Amino acid sequence: MDQKVFANPFHVGEVKAQQKAGVGNVAEWAGGFIRKFLPQQHREFFSTLPFIIASGEDADGKIWITLLEGKQGFISSPDPQSLLLETKIDQQDPLAEAFENKTEVGVVGIELATRRRNRFSGQIEKTDNGYRINIKQSFGNCPQYITERGLERMDQTIPMPAIAGTQLSNSQAELIAGADTLFIGTGQKSGKDQLSNGFDASHRGGRKGFVQIVDDWTLLIPDYSGNNFFNTIGNLTLDKRVGLVFIEFHTGTLLHVSGTASVDWSSDAIDDPNARRAIRVKIDKIIERQEATSLKWNTLGNSVRRLSVIKKHTESREITSFYLGTADGGALPEFRAGQHLPIEVQIPGKNGTIKRSYSLSGNPENNNEYRLSIKRESHGLVSRFLHDQVDEGSYIHASLPSGAFVIPDDNTPLVLISAGVGVTPMISMLHEAFSNNNDRVVWFVHGARNSHTHALAEEVDKLISKYPNANKQIFYSQPTQEDIQNQSFDQVGRITAKSVLALNQNSNAYYMQCGPGPFLSQLKTELEHGGISSDRILFETFGPSGN
Repeated sequence: MDQKVFANPFHVGEVKAQQKAGVGNVAEWAGGFIRKFLPQQHREFFSTLPFIIASGEDADGKIWITLLEGKQGFISSPDPQSLLLETKIDQQDPLAEAFENKTEVGVVGIELATRRRNRFSGQIEKTDNGYRINIKQSFGNCPQYITERGLERMDQTIPMPAIAGTQLSNSQAELIAGADTLFIGTGQKSGKDQLSNGFDASHRGGRKGFVQIVDDWTLLIPDYSGNNFFNTIGNLTLDKRVGLVFIEFHTGTLLHVSGTASVDWSSDAIDDPNARRAIRVKIDKIIERQEATSLKWNTLGNSVRRLSVIKKHTESREITSFYLGTADGGALPEFRAGQHLPIEVQIPGKNGTIKRSYSLSGNPENNNEYRLSIKRESHGLVSRFLHDQVDEGSYIHASLPSGAFVIPDDNTPLVLISAGVGVTPMISMLHEAFSNNNDRVVWFVHGARNSHTHALAEEVDKLISKYPNANKQIFYSQPTQEDIQNQSFDQVGRITAKSVLALNQNSNAYYMQCGPGPFLSQLKTELEHGGISSDRILFETFGPSGN
């Protein structure tokens, strides 16, 4: 079984889009995050989902995207190269005929209640009990702009006749105008036999009404900062065909749209302060399927609330901690170490609120406050606003903590590895690791330039000193003379796989990593070459995405 990562997984359209956006050579660091198999944690994730979203093309060459559901447990993964779906697609679905034959698909699995999602591409073929999808490419996805929703399953009714058209009706326009979520399908076949050929399914979300209706035939979709892979826009650079699906969550109605799209690279193209660019969709065909799914969703109660900045503390030259609490000092919703907090801020001169997600850096056992330790980025719109204009007594709106980058629930040894501001979730994990089990073996490995940029060092030292099985290894790439005199670090240089493996942890340890994408990609690949299974390496990345 070949489970190697790709050296350069991006096709020419994605590379062109990355260059146009000015995000650098993403292929230099992203290969470690894109696989041609499903990691164990992704296999387990998909096996719990009540639905997936899939894109493909019909016999006329139109791209569509749809929702596939089944009874609880209808998805299984017999091996890392495949998923089995025990379900049947409704014959009124625009991709029903295509799925009867072996064809390319793009898939996104999403858990709206936790905002977790993963994507892959592959080939779908019919089986006696449903379908098999053979995996081509697989990667995780960032959770920004996902509205949390609770799910319930209703008795399936007899499908109503589908409504087809070529322009939006009034009710369809109302559905889109009230939507905070859509799924977009794209594809391209520019390179013969390349694994990047095929289709992609992706989530798009924002505030209610984030999709602008230009006229009955035209939609304008904001494109926000993300993982910098540019899969959707890269596909559109080579192939303008596009499919959309809007879900009316409380009824289960699916509104499918197929058309062509162009990219407007100006952030002024759309009235949205979060947008970096816009995707303009010209509608060719619409299929509305009322109450098409037995699944119904409700927006989670109290998903957005106003929190007060009860304390602001400088941690280093670059990082400041913001302590958030309720106005009455009451308890906050619980969170797991490694999760992040989605926030919304109103910046003077900008229309609407601007959203970001930051890792929680505090102790999960303290339910009276959240702590966000945020690096001030020189070009970061929100981070500069928080550092420069938000003081104690200010208010910030926040959604529920979310994210799946958490410590596994067992006594397995942990190696917590971070660089720069990637230390923030690791501090929280260090707190949680010993909250219920003082015997767990934990290594805390962190890299910084020097003591001036090393945030929360004193807190780590205190935690390490409390537990006999806690250890640390601190790397400074540019130590000062004072650092050398004070012996405030352990090694000069950057964290490498060789130095991590030298800690002599067994291969069953979990290696939790957080830091810049290039650092994580190289370290992950080298750890795998050093004998660590990819399933034991869990990571969270950050990068220049407009913080």
